[in-house]
Amino acid sequence: MRLPLTALFLTFLMSAAHASPAPQPVEIPLASGVLHAQLYKPEGAGPFPTVIALHGCGGLGGHSDSVLPRYRDWAERLLKAGNAVLLPDSYGSRELGPQCRVKEMRVKARRERVADIAASRAWLMKQAWVARERVSLIGWANGASALLWAVRPQGAARDAGPDFRAAIAFYPDCRISAGLGWSTRVPTLVLIGANDDVSSPPACRQMVEGAHGRSALARIVVYPSAYHDFDSANTPLHALAGSTDTAAPEHGHLGTDAVARAESQKEVAEWLAR
Repeated sequence: MRLPLTALFLTFLMSAAHASPAPQPVEIPLASGVLHAQLYKPEGAGPFPTVIALHGCGGLGGHSDSVLPRYRDWAERLLKAGNAVLLPDSYGSRELGPQCRVKEMRVKARRERVADIAASRAWLMKQAWVARERVSLIGWANGASALLWAVRPQGAARDAGPDFRAAIAFYPDCRISAGLGWSTRVPTLVLIGANDDVSSPPACRQMVEGAHGRSALARIVVYPSAYHDFDSANTPLHALAGSTDTAAPEHGHLGTDAVARAESQKEVAEWLAR
């Protein structure tokens, strides 16, 4: 029996070594209520560079997962690079499910979600393990749209703490921002697929190009042949028309683009390391 038991024990050790890190639930005070969030933090006392990661319209978690695979994948990647990652749950905190197909959204990118970003930053500024001058933002779709509102010059925090170091927006809806003459006070990177028919690559180009000369550094990368959600893993390209998935937009296409996914991972690492 000794050999099988030894093999079983070694298998257990190997599985534990490769197990995904578990996030820690945290509660962040809001002006009205509590913002629930999931925190991935490196071992040790820090201080650590920290990324606030903003989910899309499908929400942060699912029925069995506190963090959906796409966000967990990114959180683990950022964690491995030495970052703490805070994922506020803007919908679950307000007892709401996916908002992708809700016509009159109660939680708006430019209002409640910007307030969630501000509350997350304020909470992080009080944590001893945070490198306060190295707090950045990353967001996807609706979360990326909220990010664009949060980094505008008008959105600067009134406290004396350091501002965000950098911001990265995956396929935001840039149409309103482009029309308003968007600019940013924080170095901001926009990543979008050329074939994205959920968001609008031309509007994002217009928004970023219009900010040149009157803004902090803003840059856009458009990936040829990529569609919406190109950075998610193992998602075959598919049309959304006729889908009953309430956690996905009603129209357009979603799917992984292996080349864009790999290149975006490099872009994110380089932007955060600036």
